[in-house]
Amino acid sequence: MAKKLDDKEITVYREVVDGIDREIVKLFERRMLLTKEISDYKVAHNIAVYDPDRERQITDAAAAMVEDELGGEVTLLMRTLMALGRGYQRRLMFKSETPDYLPNPQPRKTSNVRVVFQGASGAWGEHAAIKLFPNAAIDAAEYFEDVFRKVKDGEADYGVLPIENSKTGAIGETYDLLRSYGCYIVARTWIDVRHCLLAKPGAALRDIREVYSHPEGFRQCRRFLLDKPWDLIATSNTAVAAAKAAAGEDLRTAAIGSRMAAEHNGLEVLAEDIMDSDKNRTSFVVIASHPEYDEECDLISFSFTAAHRAGSLCEALLPFTAAGVNLTRIESRPSASPQTYRFFAEINGNIADPKVVDTLSHAAGVTEYFEVIGCYKLL
Repeated sequence: MAKKLDDKEITVYREVVDGIDREIVKLFERRMLLTKEISDYKVAHNIAVYDPDRERQITDAAAAMVEDELGGEVTLLMRTLMALGRGYQRRLMFKSETPDYLPNPQPRKTSNVRVVFQGASGAWGEHAAIKLFPNAAIDAAEYFEDVFRKVKDGEADYGVLPIENSKTGAIGETYDLLRSYGCYIVARTWIDVRHCLLAKPGAALRDIREVYSHPEGFRQCRRFLLDKPWDLIATSNTAVAAAKAAAGEDLRTAAIGSRMAAEHNGLEVLAEDIMDSDKNRTSFVVIASHPEYDEECDLISFSFTAAHRAGSLCEALLPFTAAGVNLTRIESRPSASPQTYRFFAEINGNIADPKVVDTLSHAAGVTEYFEVIGCYKLL
């Protein structure tokens, strides 16, 4: 049984550790000063910052200096030191450039506001649009890309699109289109999704043979559907599903959607709250063709790509850990190149905070591509 340390003994140990830490910091400072000299040499001789053979030699030599049980920890330590060194070199190389991660903000439009969501009347996107823009002219578009196109072409001031569900996760198409259309996130909210089975007046469960819904609707109601002998037919939106169910010639068609969709299409709720989880929620973002942010915004979304090598993603995230900046989410999406991915991440912070900007600059310095796509609030 391990001996329990008393307060006096632990204090002695901590004093020794504090002394070692001071030595480590001084040695680290010396190492980084040498890194600066190396950086100047690499710039002068057009040498790449990353040298995988050299780094492999360093980690192997360091691991051989300690007992086997500490080999992994020492390897991680050396890789972290080298990652910090690479980031420092890149910062020195581009220190004359002033980071401008977002264009100057435009004021939020408050009159004659035009908003577009994906789907049809009764869609959850309409719920989100009404919550966020209760006095706006709200219109629907058939596809996600139509929403982006209308915002980018000036046909709408804002677009409202789903980006994440609490059960099924990220909605990749929204992430992909954010990048390809160059739009900005200017707000985000959560909507409680209470799915219902909708059918024509007079229909009973025994009459149903076909059910329409968006694929996400089916996934979020898997348990309810498990033992039902129904054909599941995917549509572009739950409100579109309700319209298709209403257009059926008999009582055999139904849809999974909202009460609002039932009201819009003359349907009745045959079964309510059929989701697998009673905490089923979907997060919607507001997109615009320009950024909108002020000192009250506390979320930042950004996109980046990392080199296709071991540790590159950790290097990109290390600056946030070091600065104590909270990373609230990260998603990966396939990019055009094989075996490479584009990452989308969100942090707590404001783009006007020098600490946040410095942290973003550190991250940008160790990534191949880096772009901020919004500074906003959760409403």
